[in-house]
Amino acid sequence: MIVAEIQLDDQASPACQSAFQWPDAPEEDKYSVCVHCGFCLEVCPTYQQLGDENESPRGRVYLIKAASEGRLSLDESVIDPVFNCLDCRACETVCPSGVEVGILIEEARGQVFHAEPATGIQGFTQRLFLRGIFPHPKRLRKVGKLLRFYQKSGMRSLVRGTGLMRIMPKHLQEMEAIMPSIPAENALQGLPERIPVKRGPKKATAALFTGCVMDVMFSDVNMATARVAGRNGLEVVVPKQQLCCGALQVHAGDRDQAREMARQNIDVFLESGADYIIINAAGCGAALKEYAELFHDGPVYLEKAKQFSSKVRDISELLVEVGYEPPNGRVDRTITYHDACHLCHAQKIRQQPRELLRSIPGLTLVEMTDSDRCCGSAGIYNLTHPDMAGQLLERKMDDIPTGVDAIAMGNPGCMMQIMVGVHRRKTDLEVLHTVELLDESYQREERMS
Repeated sequence: MIVAEIQLDDQASPACQSAFQWPDAPEEDKYSVCVHCGFCLEVCPTYQQLGDENESPRGRVYLIKAASEGRLSLDESVIDPVFNCLDCRACETVCPSGVEVGILIEEARGQVFHAEPATGIQGFTQRLFLRGIFPHPKRLRKVGKLLRFYQKSGMRSLVRGTGLMRIMPKHLQEMEAIMPSIPAENALQGLPERIPVKRGPKKATAALFTGCVMDVMFSDVNMATARVAGRNGLEVVVPKQQLCCGALQVHAGDRDQAREMARQNIDVFLESGADYIIINAAGCGAALKEYAELFHDGPVYLEKAKQFSSKVRDISELLVEVGYEPPNGRVDRTITYHDACHLCHAQKIRQQPRELLRSIPGLTLVEMTDSDRCCGSAGIYNLTHPDMAGQLLERKMDDIPTGVDAIAMGNPGCMMQIMVGVHRRKTDLEVLHTVELLDESYQREERMS
């Protein structure tokens, strides 16, 4: 096992200038509470794989502290470990001191974003997607239409038949191979702005956050979410001016762009007057619940962000909170459940999805070993760090119990990553969102009545 440590003088000289020279830097009251106890080592995926202290949570916190105090320059010794982090928050679950490692990592990446702007193809790709496409719903829909054209026009078969895909990196070939069928119309376009309660008295109004990747790749999950919410006494509103949540921008360090998107979402959803904001993507939900952190230095939007975030609920969380009607439609399946990192570690939601799944007649839930270990998706980590992501995916696939026919989860990134794992293993396992199984049970019940 390789263990590398940077030995530094713990006392910063008064003359030392912080390596973090831009606003929104990591704060002392966040990194100073780390006592270097080591509880985080056994749950950190990168440390488990590499055995390198600098690739552990406490190592990264120490590097951030040293850079903040001017004992380290903002160079590769800090930048690489900070960006190699999956930001999975597993360390936060076990930390006895309550260190907010995820926020520290994201704030440090914000400093790198200003200090070392990406150049070349990486910089072009970053600007294209994080600023040019994801913040603009119309452009995102055009990307979806292009993908659908690629799938439906015969171009996909042509590209595969001529061997053009072989010039692409292996992980991109795999992503293309498992790409879900893109619908003709996404939920943000196709759903009405207001959907009345389908059955029983109205309990509350919930505004549906459709997201970006979720609505392009898995729009049917958004449709299922709206149906399940309506079935359980929730009037659903779909704000048409909503944007991507900004999680990918935060993870990349582009906090200014994330704030701009957050402001619009905050205004649009608060103006809807909804009691709740429902989300079915774990990473997006965590980002929405942490909007206030983006505005901790800005009093204008801080209170509005807190009000917004107080309304955000994962769909499984909200159904259990307001009360749901147990379905009667039988679904004869044996499944396992994967805990998406930003659902179980960031949002502390573990039991609610399992409760919903166990309420479905005929469904058998078999627990997965280390179900809360990261699968390697981590936003776009599987694209930026394909080797490490691939190692983690192999461990995840090894942990899937024998005898199951499907894997349920609550995050689109995890769904695509595990679909790649299924493709690699050449199995017939189905990858599903939790709400899809609940929706299937409700629909079977309706057909029986």
